[in-house]
Amino acid sequence: MPYTLNIRAFFFNAKTDYLPYYKNFTLSFEEDATLMNLLNAIQEKNEMFSFPQEKLLCKINDIVIEGDKPLVEIVERLGTNLQIDPVLSYRSNNGLIINDEDFMQQFQKLAPYATDEDKAFYQSLYGLHYASESFKFSHDYIGDAMLVLADRMIENQPENKEVILEAILDPYDGLSACEYENNLFQAQDHTQAIERLNAMVKHPSQTNFLEKVATSLSKKALHTFEKESLEGINVACYNTDTDALQKRKEALTLAGANVISYPRESKKCGVSLIGKQNTLAFLKAATTLLEALDSGASVLVVDNQEALEMFENHFASIQKRIGREIPLALLSSEACDRLLS
Repeated sequence: MPYTLNIRAFFFNAKTDYLPYYKNFTLSFEEDATLMNLLNAIQEKNEMFSFPQEKLLCKINDIVIEGDKPLVEIVERLGTNLQIDPVLSYRSNNGLIINDEDFMQQFQKLAPYATDEDKAFYQSLYGLHYASESFKFSHDYIGDAMLVLADRMIENQPENKEVILEAILDPYDGLSACEYENNLFQAQDHTQAIERLNAMVKHPSQTNFLEKVATSLSKKALHTFEKESLEGINVACYNTDTDALQKRKEALTLAGANVISYPRESKKCGVSLIGKQNTLAFLKAATTLLEALDSGASVLVVDNQEALEMFENHFASIQKRIGREIPLALLSSEACDRLLS
């Protein structure tokens, strides 16, 4: 049975275009169609649309998809309204074709200690590398694939542990910049590998006198919610547990709140980076809060206790990092529950 897709596709040619742009397409496909069929169909409609013929990798609705993925699987998960982008827009040379020289350039940091099997393993992590959430905040990030490789190499070559760790410990773009969250369509959870690496090193504390002063002022910077009901209020939610997030939204809707959705409502917000990469942590937190605010929310229900404590304890620094005031009231789970009872 055929189905119809509404496509918003990315266009950019570094040789002729100053800025990227999008074009819209409406296309119909049979159930056995693949991602490659979709990209070919767009190119038939507009020959300026470009995509890689090898190592096919692109982003659809902010999810990284690799290989000849069946369209039916994509539609089941993402729906029929699809935005297609290069896996990293800032690395685009021509449409979905990116400059991927950084992938093997990063490998050179471990190449002196890597076996042929290590190199082959790393090359198999091409999709994992470019699907890292960390690239949105640190364009020179070492990449999740390098960290996964380092963990494997230390296990197989414990005698080289110190030199391997040294290779991935760039103070800005190495291990300390990783809050593991990968956007591959077929999720690969390497959290334990990252945790093992972090357990092997001592990250220097980044808290200084000015940060302590900012922390002491943070409570004064917070906006308070003084009403006795959330009815008619524009409310957004934050929770990395998507099931709990949905339940919270349903409860708020039943209470008459205007529930606002925003892209980072279930993404990590920098909690694990505090003390290791404060500047990056505050950027991630600020991006989360501003997305909620700019989507129209005046209240944010934060169901993650650690995230709430981070927002509250570092609110002044978070605002300073983004260079904007964030007039958003924060509600804990308990405070929200009392208003809903």
